[in-house]
Amino acid sequence: MIQPQGSVLPRVLGGVFCQCRSTETPSGPGHPQSGDHEDPSCDGGPDQEHRLKVLFQVLDVNGDGGICVNDLTIGLKKLGVHRTEHELRKILKAGDKDLDGQLDFAEFVHYLRDHEKKLRLVFKSLDKKNDGRIDSQEILQSLRDLGINISEEQAEEILRSMDKNGTMSIDWDEWRDYHLLHPADNIPEIILHWKHSTILDVGESLMVPDEFTAEERKTGMWWRHLVAGGGAGAASRTCTAPLDRLKVLMQVHASKNNSMRIGGGFAQMIREGGVRSLWRGNGINVIKIAPESAIKFMAYEQIKRLIGSEQETLGIAERFLSGSLAGVIAQSSIYPMEVLKTRLALRRTGQYSGIVDCAKHMFQKEGVAAFYKGYVPNMLGIIPYAGIDLAVYETLKNSWLQRFATDSADPGVFVLLACGTTSSTCGQLASYPLALVRTRMQAQASLEGGPQMSMSGLFRHIVRTEGPTGLYRGLAPNFMKVIPSVSISYVVYEYLKIALGVQST
Repeated sequence: MIQPQGSVLPRVLGGVFCQCRSTETPSGPGHPQSGDHEDPSCDGGPDQEHRLKVLFQVLDVNGDGGICVNDLTIGLKKLGVHRTEHELRKILKAGDKDLDGQLDFAEFVHYLRDHEKKLRLVFKSLDKKNDGRIDSQEILQSLRDLGINISEEQAEEILRSMDKNGTMSIDWDEWRDYHLLHPADNIPEIILHWKHSTILDVGESLMVPDEFTAEERKTGMWWRHLVAGGGAGAASRTCTAPLDRLKVLMQVHASKNNSMRIGGGFAQMIREGGVRSLWRGNGINVIKIAPESAIKFMAYEQIKRLIGSEQETLGIAERFLSGSLAGVIAQSSIYPMEVLKTRLALRRTGQYSGIVDCAKHMFQKEGVAAFYKGYVPNMLGIIPYAGIDLAVYETLKNSWLQRFATDSADPGVFVLLACGTTSSTCGQLASYPLALVRTRMQAQASLEGGPQMSMSGLFRHIVRTEGPTGLYRGLAPNFMKVIPSVSISYVVYEYLKIALGVQST
């Protein structure tokens, strides 16, 4: 919403935060721009506290010590600022830590300070020339980096909506005054810097899908990201396939009496089928990337609409719910391919001639039900994986933004990969026992004379005969492939982004 030129909000907000910034400094060489005098360590002091109290009292219309939606509506109108009820509810939701339906003074101060920090990150991200001001060309370039193509006239119109002094450029104070009491739960620049599920592929496809902005969806950038992610996944899975096959063999065949070591496992595979046997099951593992990614993305978008979210981006709880349900739908759709992958990885030399032959033998001998062995533990595994992955990633992201983000929301390659790898590894660790039970159930019929157990029966059998550590057989090769998988995924992803014309943020 465009703020009226006569608004008194800038006069109220003008001194609310640190008073160490200059607003009237002339521009040009040797003259620092607005905002350049700000001391990052400045917390305001008594003067700032007084101004915050004044603003709080203006907005606390009924004087009960808390700001509710009705207070915000009336108080902001007094200041010449008009927001929709939906926008006001978003402000309240973002700042209401104790969930009592209103903002007390401490919550109000925390919201403004946290929101101002995000606004400063975006301002510095838009300020390509690093001169303390944003002009129409910088807006134009930044939006193009986000995949949004607008005309120069449209960029100037955006600028005019925030430019109070008619200079056709925006300084930090103008930017802050315009946006400070406007909700922005997830600023697109920060979201785009912090994508991780399209970049990382650690062999499991249980991550919650990344958020794409409306502009990315409209301009078709989303499918290019997905294609680049799919190609990166195919490359990383192929390069780490020997470790993945070893993991499956250890999950199914290793026991207390049959201790399979990593070196011995590789030697056994090569002895039985030659070097090429190290890649058994990789073909179907790569083929299933495309349908699974597409189904998950489409399901995620539909579920977001069904749960009634009007936001372009979701909160953590909504992402977890939407992502988990989308994962269940995608995994249900391609689950027979998961079973085929396990059977092909475990096959003996000459047992099947290929994917189709394996599927035909399974159908003739075991029926349709064979293609859904281990389905329940697989679906249950989505919940701890997605939940832990999201929670750890969001915690690491917010911690980095809080402590280290001063000039940009861009964390850099190393931080991004470290956060993504840590969260994915934690997710895998949490869901690993379910993944092991799933694999054993998928393999049961292929083991001559092996018992056919239910999920709970198999859990009890493993714990009774092998102890709790038996639920983590094959964990070593699984974790050994994480770092090479992530590294290969990232390199190939960046290369494919360039080849597909995806703008870098």
